[in-house]
Amino acid sequence: MHTDTERCVRAVQSKDARFDGVFFTAVRSTRIYCRPSCPAVPPKPENMEFHPTAASCQRAGFRACKRCRPDTSPGSPAWDARADSVARAMRLIRDGIVDREGVPGLATRLGYSTRQIERQLLAELGAGPLALARAQRAQTARLLIETTPLPMAEIAFAAGFASIRTFNDTVREVFALTPGELRARAARTGSVPAAPSGAITLRLPFRAPLNPSNLFGHLAATAVPGVEEWRDGAYRRTLSLPYGHGIVALAPRADHVLCRLSLTDPRDLTLAINRCRRLLDLDADPVAVDEQLRADPLLAPLVDAGPGRRVPRTVDAAEFAVRAVLGQQVSTAAARTHAARLVAAHGVPVEDPEGGLTHLFPTPAALAGLDPETLALPRSRRATLLNLVTALADGSLALGPESDWDEARERLRALPGFGPWTTEVIAMRALGDPDAFLPGDLGVRRAAQGLGLPAGPAALTSRAARWRPWRAYAVQYLWATDAHPINHLPA
Repeated sequence: MHTDTERCVRAVQSKDARFDGVFFTAVRSTRIYCRPSCPAVPPKPENMEFHPTAASCQRAGFRACKRCRPDTSPGSPAWDARADSVARAMRLIRDGIVDREGVPGLATRLGYSTRQIERQLLAELGAGPLALARAQRAQTARLLIETTPLPMAEIAFAAGFASIRTFNDTVREVFALTPGELRARAARTGSVPAAPSGAITLRLPFRAPLNPSNLFGHLAATAVPGVEEWRDGAYRRTLSLPYGHGIVALAPRADHVLCRLSLTDPRDLTLAINRCRRLLDLDADPVAVDEQLRADPLLAPLVDAGPGRRVPRTVDAAEFAVRAVLGQQVSTAAARTHAARLVAAHGVPVEDPEGGLTHLFPTPAALAGLDPETLALPRSRRATLLNLVTALADGSLALGPESDWDEARERLRALPGFGPWTTEVIAMRALGDPDAFLPGDLGVRRAAQGLGLPAGPAALTSRAARWRPWRAYAVQYLWATDAHPINHLPA
């Protein structure tokens, strides 16, 4: 996108918010970079240059605009819609792998050398992994400065900086303000709502439109007691994180999702935010998705009736894979009951003064040694579950952001008890493949039949070829024709 100068100029001149995060506008005359929808008077085209990432702008010597705050743009939809090495690298960097394991750790997870990764990222994104991680640290630092009373020294290390001096220099270079000036500026504007002691409140931006009904409805209707709940208009759940645990509350608003995080260690903030954005599919481009699906005359009425549907995903791919097996051929209520029993028996207890959350979902390692006779499941499904958690625990099956979607499918299909439905629902919600499709799902087949689409899996798959690469979103529109609670925002 950033290489199409004419298209970028039109987007900037029309202040098109759909392109926020897709590319960044750097102004040579002021040495400032902005989001395309910046409210300031657009610069002359000859003074503009376009970059794919904020890190690329910073590497070229530009500082962030104080008015449009480009660091708060939604993420690029490309990194969740692609499965190539660059997209997988970006997903890992957003998860903080470079801060925790360095560039060698990033390269190892992707199966490349550090030189190959640096060359690929520099060629496509205009910045290497260290520069991309540095830009993310700066964004996290700004968030902590503006929304918490933490001392600056604690913020520096929580954001991932190796020293306070590097923290001060980076903030000043990127935002043209010192950390103290950033905090004073935020206090004057009063733009961030107050949060309970120890909590961090922030706004998660998204590209409009966003239809919250199936998104939050699905999460609330399938919530595992003790791990998830719907309370006071917000979806709440526990998070298992590298440095500790957390509790998040997510509430839909007209132009953002209100997020309140309580973390035992602020170093987990970047990863927690990224997981929440991924859970709600907030970096998607709904206009591109809906345009593609609306081209099918049989789907068009569904899209027009509720545009902006997202795919409800997960904060932990391994957790969702376990829940997908527990949900095989049973009702939503039964799947929740089975999961709740596992949580009570094997989950780590946590305290939640504000609600009814009691546990973290058990890890594969905690489940790998369980006694199958304690599971109230058919014998074949017990074996399927134990094979899954064993493969996840010993590393022979990886379902993280670094996963190659096709390879993960092959490994899942090789496990006994994994048919097309289980494999594809994991690909759709745990791996984030936007083209995952469930032609054998009962709800999809019923909806297809009601719309005059083929109901048989083979015929429906052939017919759905015109929906690619967004078939996972087509599934959301088909599911929405049912009166099931997953399709309705809770009261």
